[in-house]
Amino acid sequence: MELYSEPLLNRALSMVADKEDAMDLVQEVFISASSAYDRFQGKSSPLTWLQNILRNKIADFYRDRYRKPQVVSMSDFFDQSGSWTDHSVLQEWSPNLEEPEDEKALMDTLDKCLEHLPVHWQITVKRYYIEEKKANEVCQELDIATTNLWKILQRSRMQLRKCIELNWFEKL
Repeated sequence: MELYSEPLLNRALSMVADKEDAMDLVQEVFISASSAYDRFQGKSSPLTWLQNILRNKIADFYRDRYRKPQVVSMSDFFDQSGSWTDHSVLQEWSPNLEEPEDEKALMDTLDKCLEHLPVHWQITVKRYYIEEKKANEVCQELDIATTNLWKILQRSRMQLRKCIELNWFEKL
């Protein structure tokens, strides 16, 4: 356990925002591994086997979280007639990242903005953009329809853009 705890925890931390959740997932991996050890065939390294168990535990973790209802207010984006409330979301912007510290500041701001998305949006964005999974894989893992995936990604991009504009561009 000592040999594999740190790499598993690092992987879990890269996939879930909360350290306590990551630690719980690693514990669940070891519990599952101990009960399934007799089925370990040795075709891969023990770490690879444990990482596969972790991957499945993380998918289960997000499925459970995703299914919990969350209220998202669309009043920030649409008025009562269904029209855009802020026409700036349709305008292009491109950051001018001349200095490496500017890029780091932008990435830090993006990480903070990502944390403010609803949990199931975070999960979807991480799966699609960070893990670079295909749309059908994300839909299957999260048990959502393709149209729902595209709407979540679209709304996430709009909210992230607004957050970045407020927290990064205005500070330049």
